[in-house]
Amino acid sequence: MTLPPILILHAPGTNRDAEAAVAVELAGGDPRIVSMTDLRTGVVSMSEFGGLLLPGGFSYGDALGAGARLALELRTWLSDELADAVRSGRPLLGICNGFQALLKSGLLGEPSGPEGRRRVTLTDNANGRFECRWVTLRVEPVVRSGWLGSMAGMKIRCPVAHGEGRVAVSDSEVIGTLESERRIAFRYLSEDGHEGGDRLAGGLYPANPNGSAGDIAGLCDATGAVVGLMPHPEDHVVDWQRPGGPPGARGLPLFKAFVDAAR
Repeated sequence: MTLPPILILHAPGTNRDAEAAVAVELAGGDPRIVSMTDLRTGVVSMSEFGGLLLPGGFSYGDALGAGARLALELRTWLSDELADAVRSGRPLLGICNGFQALLKSGLLGEPSGPEGRRRVTLTDNANGRFECRWVTLRVEPVVRSGWLGSMAGMKIRCPVAHGEGRVAVSDSEVIGTLESERRIAFRYLSEDGHEGGDRLAGGLYPANPNGSAGDIAGLCDATGAVVGLMPHPEDHVVDWQRPGGPPGARGLPLFKAFVDAAR
């Protein structure tokens, strides 16, 4: 059986592409790390791939803000190809810096509301420092993304590693809008959430490591094809990667769902 080819985008400063490739391979996909230059110049075409993954790292050194330069390139150079991918239902997954780029490029869209101003963004962690720690996530029980549907309610235990991962909203109504549109894909759970509980973090540190509004750890777009999250599920795809505690809650099912959608 032919393995679905997955494009893993590499930009200067990206440093999580190899780990993402391992996760995709374990999930049954054919990962191919492709540079932004090769995409821009047409050496490689996005149409050759069943899915697109934007990995974590510090693309372009976050010189213009986390993911901002990569987001600009996505809008400027790859907008048509990305629009075609979304229209065709091919899955797009952004992790950490990839999530930042998806959101700031507009690929994750805006919740319904007044035009002309950003209603959701990713900004500095509430405590003003870089966070590298393990967290517990839940795939939301009701989520618009069809390819995440098989994981509804599932928990993932994995690390975060970011300084600008806080989901911030323009006003209190935005969270309700995101919920009604089923755009919230992942939420942080309390520290004991991976032990059988199912309680949201309630904004409490360190369960919610960055102070994200509504405990949001990831979002999807209105089509459900585009999904982004701040934590790193590729860092817990096999049991030996976890620092301790009971087995399970690995990130591998997320990559299996992603690869299956790319077939």
